[in-house]
Amino acid sequence: MTLHALPPRTLSLVTLGLFFIAGLALAGKAAAFDHGAWDGLLEEHVEWRRNGVTSVVDYSGLADDEDTLDAYLTKLSEVDADTFEGFDRDHRLAFLINAYNAFTVKLILKQDERPASIRDIGSLFSGPWSQRFFTLLGKQRTLDEVEHQMIRGNPELMDPRIHFAVNCASVGCPALRPQAFSGDHLDQQLADSTRRFLSDRQRNRYDEKSGILLVSPIFDWYGKDFTKAAGSLGGYLADHAEALGLTPDARNTLAAGDLPIRFLDYNWALNTEGNTQ
Repeated sequence: MTLHALPPRTLSLVTLGLFFIAGLALAGKAAAFDHGAWDGLLEEHVEWRRNGVTSVVDYSGLADDEDTLDAYLTKLSEVDADTFEGFDRDHRLAFLINAYNAFTVKLILKQDERPASIRDIGSLFSGPWSQRFFTLLGKQRTLDEVEHQMIRGNPELMDPRIHFAVNCASVGCPALRPQAFSGDHLDQQLADSTRRFLSDRQRNRYDEKSGILLVSPIFDWYGKDFTKAAGSLGGYLADHAEALGLTPDARNTLAAGDLPIRFLDYNWALNTEGNTQ
């Protein structure tokens, strides 16, 4: 018997029951966090450079809009752990990436003078990433905790592409996107950020004459993350041969583990106009 064949009263009860069940399902999943304010700030104050492989940040403009940034950060800090766990996986990861990037910008802005490098902040015993200057999910946090414990330390959220998404306010770091990360589009955004970074010949390039692949030290510092994802660092990079500009022969040699990999120096200069290579 189809629903159309049921008596009107029975059909109404069945319909109400279906709505009730759907309501219970939705109640178990929290609404996504609204990153619109952060998205607007990024669109206004971050611009792509060098054909979109890097970006520059207008920290003076962000300082003028610091009230908007502070309001967004306050909203982030108001989310408790239970609400966060109600987000689906992609929305949780987008939330943490955006939090890391936005609080990093705040750390730059809260200095009495604009630092030449984020590494100028703090002291020998308390660097920029170990400062406990914000609240997230009900606890005082450091940037290191967000990246290494809450993201990398969570197997459900960990994705090696986060290394092309979290931004340390430095020229050597993968670009800060001029848009917020979104749970609805996270996979595409992570893929795009990965492609852009690997396509930057100042930070990743194949020297065909010497037969050596020169890459960012990010692949050295977090080599275990890339190895875990693809079996080896060479295997991970071989999977992105097109972005790296590898010849087919070089790609095959890299995948086989026979192509030498060397790590370039890292540029810690602030990612603002005039510093971009």
